[in-house]
Amino acid sequence: MALKCGIVGLPNVGKSTLFNCITNAKAQAANFPFCTIEPNVGIITVPDQRLLELQKLVQPEKVVPTTVEIVDIAGLVKGASRGEGLGNKFLANIRETDAIIHILRCFEDDNITHVDGSINPVRDKSTIDTELQFKDLETVEARITKVKKQAQTGNDKDAKMLYDILSRIQTHLEQGESVRSLSLDENELAVIYDLHLLTLKPVLYVCNVDEGSINGNAHTKAVEEAVQQEGAEVLFLATAIEAEIGELEDPEERKLFLEDIGLSEPGLHKLIQKAYALLNLETYFTAGVKEVRAWTFHKGFKAPQAAGVIHTDFEKGFIKAEVIKYEDFLKYGSEQAVKEAGKMAMEGKEYIVLDGDIMHFKFNV
Repeated sequence: MALKCGIVGLPNVGKSTLFNCITNAKAQAANFPFCTIEPNVGIITVPDQRLLELQKLVQPEKVVPTTVEIVDIAGLVKGASRGEGLGNKFLANIRETDAIIHILRCFEDDNITHVDGSINPVRDKSTIDTELQFKDLETVEARITKVKKQAQTGNDKDAKMLYDILSRIQTHLEQGESVRSLSLDENELAVIYDLHLLTLKPVLYVCNVDEGSINGNAHTKAVEEAVQQEGAEVLFLATAIEAEIGELEDPEERKLFLEDIGLSEPGLHKLIQKAYALLNLETYFTAGVKEVRAWTFHKGFKAPQAAGVIHTDFEKGFIKAEVIKYEDFLKYGSEQAVKEAGKMAMEGKEYIVLDGDIMHFKFNV
């Protein structure tokens, strides 16, 4: 399931450092704008303690975690919507992603320059929001021009509906609001899907803080207040510390380091899990002696759709699904014990798969 989260932000806010931490890649991180010119792409493992617990019980030959794709995108500057800096490239890269991780600089450091000369994450957020809104407005106005005459003079109901939706979006954008904050139902979203609007994408705000501000500071408080109306999540992360954690290969050393700074797990684990949730993804498992594997599916998938994640034949020839709840597997310790306790369910085509389900599909093609 090739879904992508794009890391965006102004130059020098810590995007490439964060990307390196997440992927253990070595994207160049330097103290000047446009360090990342071509987007770096990394496939990252989604941390999931449930997979480790299943491994202990089943003791399979191999374990396969689920993954998500992260893209590090070139830094944006004012005027990007008009092609300033690397604006056109930046905006095209964002358009190809499914969700946005917006990193904001919330630390002071005289040795690292800021393109606007001072630290103000709310202003930085506004800069990027404005550029994305301008680009969306350009896209919407171009489509309105195409459908306006057809919607106003003909009997084309589809054209009229599209024109009405676009007009609402245009007004919303002109008021300085992102499309994600406009109330649109599923049918309306389907109608405008092919526009790939930038400000419609779900967003997670990551405040890049220093070691002493893991629990927040004045800058992060300002960010939280600024995004309240969006209903978006805000995560505090010290990328410099995460880089140090990533260099510790010994698990015991890493554990001690985390304890010293008051963390139970690396902040990156939370970030990756939140990115996964941001994409509206969940996980089901298959568990056998050959392999214990985590499978990614869209929240709300019915059993045949979830089966299709493994192979299209599973969906086409779906008969039924044997379903064990993760908690029951943990409680009874094996598939056989779960069966004997009467806790395995046989589900049909209308069953909505839940996060953590352990599945076995019956199919015929």
